[in-house]
Amino acid sequence: MIQAQGLSKAFGSIRAVDAVSLTVESGEIVALLGPNGAGKTSFMRLISGYLLPDSGFSLMCGFDSARQCLDVKQRIGYLPEHAPIYRDGDVLDYLRFCAEVRGMKGKKARLAVDEIAHRLSLNGVAHQPISTLSKGSMRRVALAAAVLHKPPILLLDEPTDGLDPIQKQQVRALIIDLSKQSAVLMSTHQIDEVVAMCPRTAIMAQGRLLRDETTDALLLQSKYHNAVSFVAKESIAARAALDGQSGISGFEQNAIDGRLYVFVQGNKPLTQFIADKLTQHQVLFSDLRLEYGRLDEVFSKTVAEAGL
Repeated sequence: MIQAQGLSKAFGSIRAVDAVSLTVESGEIVALLGPNGAGKTSFMRLISGYLLPDSGFSLMCGFDSARQCLDVKQRIGYLPEHAPIYRDGDVLDYLRFCAEVRGMKGKKARLAVDEIAHRLSLNGVAHQPISTLSKGSMRRVALAAAVLHKPPILLLDEPTDGLDPIQKQQVRALIIDLSKQSAVLMSTHQIDEVVAMCPRTAIMAQGRLLRDETTDALLLQSKYHNAVSFVAKESIAARAALDGQSGISGFEQNAIDGRLYVFVQGNKPLTQFIADKLTQHQVLFSDLRLEYGRLDEVFSKTVAEAGL
């Protein structure tokens, strides 16, 4: 559904997108992960047809983003990072207008607007002037406008920016549901969003695509994969109880919350073994858990290895 091949775009001396190739199939949610300035937004604008590439091409549902931009825009739902919204009128009027622009009329339009307003909890502000909305409500209205027609391709740039935890959960559930019939490319720098929603992750930095793998495969490469962590009031006593034990290779303590990480050799989880040793040595501990890996650590290592 999404096919980018060798896309490049420069703004003066800044190479915002540097020969990026990426494909996304229907039914996939792919995270485009990177820091601010990585080129994620520029890449989104290129494949959506809002920017023309210096080289390379992109196809959306088989249509060329640069040469058939109208055909492309009819088949995508695009939520930019700073989505422009008409501030005149209320929320319901705006969503009805967006439905009409998308070619929906009558009962079909009403049902689409009612459904998306319900899914994103917008009924409480349905008759409120858009100019008076909070940042979170404004973001949800922009998302509703982008997806209400259930397009085959969704391009979402920081879709949960400014939302509270409950609203984030609603948006995540909506995106996962829409992905059953759409190809979803979601740009973000929020690690928790990637782990919660995206089975596949593409890492960008300084305009270059550095990695494109399943999220699980990236987590396996984290030094925290299969580590055991816990909180102990007496961290020195905890280290002493575990130091030198078979299968334990080292320790790391979080300077902020004091959580102690115990690194293990091999792939065998040692959760119960560590709990037993701490108990035997009368070390009080809490919140002991097996770690599945940290994507932020893999991301930082990837960027460092690329010399960026």
